[in-house]
Amino acid sequence: MGDQLLNLLMYAIPSLIVGAIAFLFFREHVENEDNRRKFLMVKQLQKESLPQRFQAYERFSLFLERISPNKLLTRIAPVSSNKDDYEALLVNSIEQEFEHNLSQQIYVTDNCWSIINASKSATVQLIRKATLNEKIDSADKLREAILTDMIDKTPPSSAGLSYIKQEVRELWQ
Repeated sequence: MGDQLLNLLMYAIPSLIVGAIAFLFFREHVENEDNRRKFLMVKQLQKESLPQRFQAYERFSLFLERISPNKLLTRIAPVSSNKDDYEALLVNSIEQEFEHNLSQQIYVTDNCWSIINASKSATVQLIRKATLNEKIDSADKLREAILTDMIDKTPPSSAGLSYIKQEVRELWQ
């Protein structure tokens, strides 16, 4: 009985060791294949989404350029002499342009989106602040005041443009 048990153990132990090693190799192989498939899928998605990301950066760059006060005021002339009407026209133009590009936010980082949003808000605030000045009583004077104010300052949109350029540079590295 003792010899049979010893013979059984001599055959069973190597079989168990070989089985355990085969199981570990098989499990590792399956994990490697899963990781390889995930890597290839991510690589393919990046390849397909990169042009869309670049397009989003281009559209936001154009948006920031268009809302720069110097360009905005040159492009949008007052339709009446009322400064409040002109303010509403400028702010409405910025908001429409922003809403037109709203869906592009999914292609840029959260930081980039926050900076673009802040640039837009700062530009709107700049226009509203100038409108509150009681010395300004017409749309033409409002336009002149904003342009004069922007001579010494950089437009709020330049921060957003700089950040976009930085992110695009990082995509190439």
